[in-house]
Amino acid sequence: MKYLFAALLAGGLATACTTPAAPDDSATLAPVEAPATEVSVATFDYASVFGQDDRPAADYEQYDIRKSKDVLTFTGILPGMTVLDLEAAGGTYTELFSRVVGDSGKVYMQNPPAFDAFLGDAVSKRVDGRLANVTPVRAPFDDLSAIPDGSVDVTTWLLGPHELWYTPEGAEPGALGDPDKAFAEIARVTRPGGQFIVLDHMAPVGAPATTGGETHRIDKAIIISMAEANGFTLSEESDLLANAEDDGSLNVFDPAIRRKTNRFLLKFTKG
Repeated sequence: MKYLFAALLAGGLATACTTPAAPDDSATLAPVEAPATEVSVATFDYASVFGQDDRPAADYEQYDIRKSKDVLTFTGILPGMTVLDLEAAGGTYTELFSRVVGDSGKVYMQNPPAFDAFLGDAVSKRVDGRLANVTPVRAPFDDLSAIPDGSVDVTTWLLGPHELWYTPEGAEPGALGDPDKAFAEIARVTRPGGQFIVLDHMAPVGAPATTGGETHRIDKAIIISMAEANGFTLSEESDLLANAEDDGSLNVFDPAIRRKTNRFLLKFTKG
């Protein structure tokens, strides 16, 4: 369990959550227009958001391990966009997204209530008085009602989809959300033409979805199938974090493979 807690506190290596200072998750937010920007992925300087500043020191320790600059580039997030960071944990990637989208953009920092105990006040420390364009959303994966229909340009779920089949200690089964309803919610909030980015630990091909609650891995075929069933098309795949030496049998927190797992990175486009 100590490995799970450490990963959560680092900001989502496997999953995470916390309680924001005083978020009003029931508030109805005005729809956000598609970003009016002429900046392209080819010209945006993603390295510019990795400079030393007041963010937690642990972020800088994670960037190389996670290949965060390359992952960020893969997302295609640009200034002015609205981003949903699912299972944001302590917000290592939320911070990067916030700095990319800038004052004219918005980032929803989502974490399920069932993970409150793991991160304590990590979200409020990340956001309060720092990231004005970030809105914490404390809700299970299958209830994103705080986010308007079709308002999100890019939805990210980094090292998290497997959690739909995981039950945190002390929680009821299904506390994180129903898998089918969760993907339907992702489709609802993502605008037509918008992107859905998925990064997760690869399970052996053909492994059942329940593996997600056992070794914290998932067969990417399951994610592709569920995304496609909800109107997404796989548009790009990267082997950036692939590791052919990982056979997918070990729990991702096993010291023999931790931070060296075979991970898939997918980009879907909503039709």
